[in-house]
Amino acid sequence: MNNRIFVFDVDGTLTPSRSTMDSEFKQFFDTFCLDNRVYIVTGSDRPKTVEQLTESTYKLCKRVYQCSGNDVYEGNQNIRANSWKLPHSAYVWLEDALEQSDFSIRTGNHIDVRPGMVNFSILGRNASVEQRKAYVTYETKHNERRFIADLFNARFGEYGIVANVAGDTGIDIQPIGADKAQIVPELIELNPNADIFFYGDKTQPGGNDHTIASALLELGHAVFPVDSWKDTFTLLKNTVEN
Repeated sequence: MNNRIFVFDVDGTLTPSRSTMDSEFKQFFDTFCLDNRVYIVTGSDRPKTVEQLTESTYKLCKRVYQCSGNDVYEGNQNIRANSWKLPHSAYVWLEDALEQSDFSIRTGNHIDVRPGMVNFSILGRNASVEQRKAYVTYETKHNERRFIADLFNARFGEYGIVANVAGDTGIDIQPIGADKAQIVPELIELNPNADIFFYGDKTQPGGNDHTIASALLELGHAVFPVDSWKDTFTLLKNTVEN
């Protein structure tokens, strides 16, 4: 086995956002996991990631960093979980932001509490595929999530909390330093002298892959920004062929 490890975001990188893996890509990816050291880092919780990747693919990964690295698993075993809670005043602020949004569709579960973080969505996590598409169209025009995240950070930065755009419809909120970049030291400790290849669709400033991408680049590792799972599939096929 070569001295490389591969680290992947999930939504928009291995799957369509909040959806399951393409069957052809899944078959390829399973073989890739058997031949390589693969890690996952995602803002989602374990049940959602298992739903997206399937239990069998999940278990092929060396370690899965749920909730931006705040809830860590090896297969079914929980390695650790962050017990941080969002301040009540921040909940109130998010509820006000929800009421003030001009986007009309509400599907419920707008403030989703996860280990060490919260995911906020104007649309809500119970949305259908078509409702998600409607929000993406709205978001492309209005850039609402970036606006909300900037306002939140201005208001709650003194609390040591930060908000970043995540996936297609959400905003991830966690303590400063408890984002995806927190897993980098552990990856290096687990894989001394390995070259790290990271793949993510939100590596731009303000995206929830940005901090880990920046940390890895500073250390001389490789980052591959993608726009969809199809880009990841193409990049990995090229890696295997070469």
